[in-house]
Amino acid sequence: MTDSSTVNTDTVLHNLPPKLAKGTLRIVPLGGLGEIGRNMAVFEIDGKLLIVDCGLLFPEEHQPGVDVILPDFTYIKDRLDDIVGVVLTHGHEDHIGAVPYLLRLRSDIPLIGSRLTLALIAAKLEEHRIKPVLREVVEGDVETFGPFETEYVAVNHSIPDALAVFIRTEGGNVLHTGDFKMDQLPLDGRITDLRHFSRLADEGVDLFMTDSTNADVPGFTTAEKEIGPVLESLFGRARKRIIVASFSSHMHRVQQVIDAAQVHGRKVAFIGRSMVRNMTIAEKLGYLHIPAGILVDMKNVDKLPDNKVVLMSTGSQGEPMAALSRMATGDHRIQVGPGDTVILASSLIPGNENSVFRVINGLMRLGADVIHKGMAKIHVSGHASAGELLYCYNIVQPLNVMPVHGETRHLIANARLAAQSGVPAENILLTEDGSVIDLKDGVAKIVGQVECGFVYVDGAKVGTITEEDLKDRVTLAEEGFISIISVINRQTGKIISGPDIHARAVAEDDKVFDEIKPKIAEAIEEAVRNNPTHTTHQLQQVVRRVMGSWVSRKLRRKPMIVPVVLEA
Repeated sequence: MTDSSTVNTDTVLHNLPPKLAKGTLRIVPLGGLGEIGRNMAVFEIDGKLLIVDCGLLFPEEHQPGVDVILPDFTYIKDRLDDIVGVVLTHGHEDHIGAVPYLLRLRSDIPLIGSRLTLALIAAKLEEHRIKPVLREVVEGDVETFGPFETEYVAVNHSIPDALAVFIRTEGGNVLHTGDFKMDQLPLDGRITDLRHFSRLADEGVDLFMTDSTNADVPGFTTAEKEIGPVLESLFGRARKRIIVASFSSHMHRVQQVIDAAQVHGRKVAFIGRSMVRNMTIAEKLGYLHIPAGILVDMKNVDKLPDNKVVLMSTGSQGEPMAALSRMATGDHRIQVGPGDTVILASSLIPGNENSVFRVINGLMRLGADVIHKGMAKIHVSGHASAGELLYCYNIVQPLNVMPVHGETRHLIANARLAAQSGVPAENILLTEDGSVIDLKDGVAKIVGQVECGFVYVDGAKVGTITEEDLKDRVTLAEEGFISIISVINRQTGKIISGPDIHARAVAEDDKVFDEIKPKIAEAIEEAVRNNPTHTTHQLQQVVRRVMGSWVSRKLRRKPMIVPVVLEA
């Protein structure tokens, strides 16, 4: 097994790249490297930019109050007029979810993608009141955008109509797979077109940017068709209502749920705004086949016998406001109870484990029978495993490889596969968000690093929440809050009111603070005696130190401390 030290990890940290030479292709990933989400890569040559994907990352528990996380647009913010288009490889949120935020900066950037992908992003942009410029492409199409010639390749994924993109430039040719797998028996009959990959290999692939999500999983990804019989068996054993939770864009999974419901004479209702929206689009475009009479509106579900109902819901990742999470806490019109069967037909996105287990525990506490991937084959991945990636390396035979889409462990595993297939170690680039890669004459090098942080969306606020804010929120949640208000007579240097202490989630009884009040008053008065010119801010820092030291020693806590010193 090749060690990670045998691949090129010479990222030039905090080093701005040199001026881009004429005829050289520059690639700057702004997301998707080191995390599952925020996928976005910027390609530049001859003063023009082409973007591939623009996705979201969903927050983890240590990021309280954050709705979603965006790629950092700082690198392109001053060059919006140079962008010739955004290629969207498929319609998942981690690849299209940040497009509305980019188009707020320039609304007429052309969006290039398949029919379904563009329909999904158009519906999302309508909610943001943005009318986009759309350019539909299909596999085999060749389209030119400025100095970039792009060719599109059919790939199989967990959503229909996914595409890889081949980018031809003066600096070299790049094949970007997007997300893909090599299911040989796909539900829609659309396989990953390896013959097309082979033709591109004959032309020459200077840089192969390939999906890494399952690179550390041996063998081959299970076929989607194997899920159908398992669902039918589970449906046959269910006594009352069946609730299936999945991603709102997983149309193949929804199709199999509908098929199983039809076999067992059950009606299906979609729950969750995104589920209803996406499945309406999928049916309208012919990607989802719903038999007549099987679909019912959620508000009519209560009129049907429990053993004739299937609810197709969002919330498989434990999202707090999603339908399934609200059912688990009893805060939804669908009241889960004994005899109901809940099927979590998805995998766990890293970081969501605690949220999902909390939902499972809540549903089981209500009496539901909960079935998840660890108990039955009710989910298969949408990403290529190690065996499939090796096939691709041997077919594509790239000069250089840059693993994308994955956490660090996935990227390293993918790099090892590339090395096993014969790609020289110096031609395998392990990069991170913000790395700058230049490609010219078949040589790819990491030449610098640009600013590339997390951009947090919190309600209507975009980018105003900082890491310090998140630390404060975590402190408030875990350690509590103490405010200390004191009023001092500046002329006498004496405390005339307070210290008044107000605490939340620190101690069971505020009387515990009676011990520290005289010490705070004494510290303030002593500070004024020693230096009568002390500002109120300096006096507040004195209070913070005294209280912080005491509460850490006495209560073993590190709460947020907010001292207020007023002058009278």
